Amino acid sequence: MEIIQLKHNTTLWKQTIDFAENSSWTPGRHIAGMLRENRFTDWEAFFVATENQKIIAHCSFLKEDYYPENKYSPWISSIFVTETARGKKVSHKLIQTAITYAQSKNFTKVYIPSDLKNFYEKCGFTPIDTLKNYAGDYDTIYMRQI
Repeated sequence: MEIIQLKHNTTLWKQTIDFAENSSWTPGRHIAGMLRENRFTDWEAFFVATENQKIIAHCSFLKEDYYPENKYSPWISSIFVTETARGKKVSHKLIQTAITYAQSKNFTKVYIPSDLKNFYEKCGFTPIDTLKNYAGDYDTIYMRQI
């Protein structure tokens, strides 16, 4: 498995748009739109995990996420692993890659939003808040010092 930071308008960028657009994860279409429109600015980034030259997972590193009240930053978000690649710690490796990237940009904390329970704690995150997202649902906000 290899984790790569996407570069705009590369072959892998275009493949990731297709991957996100056709994923089983409902927000995948939103992620595909973000990539298609290259909505990443400044230090924001997008990472993919590949295996045998196929995309198996992705995550983003963003200033703002899916919340009207964006009081935290930076976000590790849009974490998705294909069903066949789950259970192999792919998301943990993506998160660690995003953390290493955050450190290179001099961040001392990172945040992950999720409705999963007892998953991100295994990656060293602590639940710190609950925020209402744009859809009206509530997500737990996890934080990790880096």
